[in-house]
Amino acid sequence: MDEVTDELIGFFRDPAILIGIPLALLGAVFMSFGAQYQHRGVTKVERLSGSSGKAGLNGRQLVSLLKRPSWVAGTVMLGLAIVCQLTALAFAPLIIVQPIGAISLVFTTLLNARVSGHKPTRQSIMAIIACVGGIFLFVTIAAFYATENPITERETIVILALLGVVLLALAGLWLWLRQRGQALFYIVASGMIYGFVATLAKVVIERIKANDFDWLTILTLVALLAAVIIGAYFVQTAYAVGPPDLVIAGLTVIDPIVAVLIGLTILQEAANAPPWAFVGFAVAGAIAVTGVITLARYHPQIVSDSQELPIQRGSTPPAEPDETA
Repeated sequence: MDEVTDELIGFFRDPAILIGIPLALLGAVFMSFGAQYQHRGVTKVERLSGSSGKAGLNGRQLVSLLKRPSWVAGTVMLGLAIVCQLTALAFAPLIIVQPIGAISLVFTTLLNARVSGHKPTRQSIMAIIACVGGIFLFVTIAAFYATENPITERETIVILALLGVVLLALAGLWLWLRQRGQALFYIVASGMIYGFVATLAKVVIERIKANDFDWLTILTLVALLAAVIIGAYFVQTAYAVGPPDLVIAGLTVIDPIVAVLIGLTILQEAANAPPWAFVGFAVAGAIAVTGVITLARYHPQIVSDSQELPIQRGSTPPAEPDETA
């Protein structure tokens, strides 16, 4: 019987994987609403302060966010999304949980269209389909071949070292590009950082489950908290530059791609997958990334702003009083 179990793969070997999928879906819903409300709070702070956040939100603007009910509500919802995600990671491999967040892109697009008045165009809809379709293809393949493996100290140290290199590289790019206020940079940067956040969270969970709460686990937890703070700053700046569904598109594609690459190469979560599965992973990832780039280029709100139409980015519904958002 044990020999038969060892030969099984994916959810056939570990049915608990299927518990993580609905938890990840619930987290995607919370992420959608949280993104919309946080975006509303950031744009309100920009208007009240009379200063654009395209080059990075300043200290006064960051403090002002804490006074905006919409931003606080969005933060609470994102907190619930994180709880759902972490719980899902306790049941399912990283390469399954992370990509499911792409579903939040659909909800966020519908919410933003209603709030901002910018109806999705044919090109933006095709871009969203590419994002979600690519991720769905990825998860489908991963569900059959993903396996849980013990995370060693060597693997943990490698992940921490990679995070340090990525943060240094992004810091240099931020100093070079910050004055240009390009939404795609902030979205990619935050997506890369949050990919490491999810990975570090998985490492901490697995080490605690194995009763390995030592100095390396504490160091990983500190790195996790630092990455959350830095990533959150880039996300809030992205909200100041681009619409929320574009931000979510980047996060739900770049984030899982980074996490999945780590899961595949370092954590060996698809060690039993055949060669064609890796080809499928590459094709699915390319489709999803193409969708993000296309959405960044043809998003109706960005096109509208570039043409200087009299529609303010992220404007709130008329029914909501300006003072309470």
